[in-house]
Amino acid sequence: MRRFATERVKRLFFGSLLASRSPPSASLCSSPAAAAMDPAAGVVTVDTINPKVLKCEYAVRGEIVSHAQRLQQELQNKPGSHPFDEILYCNIGNPQSLGQQPVTFFREVLALCDHPPLLDKSETHALFSADAIARAWQILDVIPGRATGAYSHSQGIKGLRDAIAAGIADRDGFPANPDDIFLTDGASPAVHMMMQLLIRSEKDGILCPIPQYPLYSASIALHGGSLIPYYLDESTGWGLEISELKKQLEDARSKGITVRALVVINPGNPTGQVLAEENQREIVNFCKNEGLVLLADEVYQENIYVDDKKFNSFKKITRSMGYGDDDVPLVSFQSVSKGYHGECGKRGGYMEVTGFNAEVREQIYKVASVNLCSNISGQILASLVMNPPKVGDESYESFNAEKNGILSSLARRAKALEDAFNSLEGVTCNKAEGAMYLFPCLRLPQKAIAAAKAVNAAPDGFYARRLLDATGIVVVPGSGFGQVPGTWHVRCTILPQEDKIPAIISRLKAFHEAFTEEFRD
Repeated sequence: MRRFATERVKRLFFGSLLASRSPPSASLCSSPAAAAMDPAAGVVTVDTINPKVLKCEYAVRGEIVSHAQRLQQELQNKPGSHPFDEILYCNIGNPQSLGQQPVTFFREVLALCDHPPLLDKSETHALFSADAIARAWQILDVIPGRATGAYSHSQGIKGLRDAIAAGIADRDGFPANPDDIFLTDGASPAVHMMMQLLIRSEKDGILCPIPQYPLYSASIALHGGSLIPYYLDESTGWGLEISELKKQLEDARSKGITVRALVVINPGNPTGQVLAEENQREIVNFCKNEGLVLLADEVYQENIYVDDKKFNSFKKITRSMGYGDDDVPLVSFQSVSKGYHGECGKRGGYMEVTGFNAEVREQIYKVASVNLCSNISGQILASLVMNPPKVGDESYESFNAEKNGILSSLARRAKALEDAFNSLEGVTCNKAEGAMYLFPCLRLPQKAIAAAKAVNAAPDGFYARRLLDATGIVVVPGSGFGQVPGTWHVRCTILPQEDKIPAIISRLKAFHEAFTEEFRD
């Protein structure tokens, strides 16, 4: 993907140069001489912007997706212009864009909070569940002035943080402090905030899994740090080996890099593995012994699809090992965008920050204050996600049916797509134990690799582009996530609605067979 980014920069830069070379008949105001007299000309070019921005890449919305959007526009303008009638965006974890319906209880509470006069109308009791009405009153009572359009405390509304802390305590069996919680617009700003806090220069490094979610590589690049890769073991279901962490840590330190933190994504993105409890204990001890901050990306904690694995938060693991608040610096990220709720556009999330002294916490709060506060709808949703209806509530049975229906369907979709990928010649795909993605390995023919090189593309990017052009299916090249050199992958979400999965599989198989025959060695 770095090559793609470089080519885009070249096209933008040289395109602007060519555009400035006007023909002789052009007006004087567009001539080079006139441009030279214009003090604004050339003030901002790709050569003068922050080089960290150029270094930053985000494959999930990269070149393939831009091309998909062009194709979508062409389909709208001229139906029948391509061998497919719709673009299927399997590139990003955006459930509602692919037809998933919002959870009724969450939306009822949001509607009532956003328009409190509804609570005073008699017909509201016929339209909304009693527990949604009660929860809306409860939430409005903790919002100053009941104003959901006003700024809040920079960490988030205190009463909502209280509710989230109670939900964390219920989940883990250990107490949580609302003052440790920072509500954010999704998990991404929280990740940026921590990178901003920890990275001082390129001599500061962050241990990151490979493959990884590109938010981490992008954030590390933007803040001027060094990404220290540790490779997950594909042959053991994307296992995380402590020996690999030690090897990469020692190598980085030998180069004069101060490693500040370890990123762990559990369940994995893009790899879909769920960590075993013993493995988590090893990771906590590693961070404790090496003096590293543990950055725990836990946004897929509700997305578990196998019976022999369950989610355990790193907060729960550290406390069960006897470590207290001051023993292991730990930052846990959660989001309303994933799970069964999929409320990506509402931009709600939080980080729970433990193990930092008071002086550092003041600096975290200062950074949060610069952004004033996260949006109030997202704050409310985060409190609801961590405190859904309980047994005895009017909405409990319908809520549970919606939640379980979504998760069981995701599990079926994951299995169907996993089986489909494994049926393709030269493709192997590990089980999706959790999260929302599959990350199959492509053993591409040498002729395909040579063809990719001829157009200055990564081989998996070449495959993904050809797949899109033939089928309308959008996947992300594995090169955008990082991978063992010489291996090629794509990331595909499991999110298209279940009735579309057979057609996707059919298109995928037909494309792969044709591609393999075209480039067979």
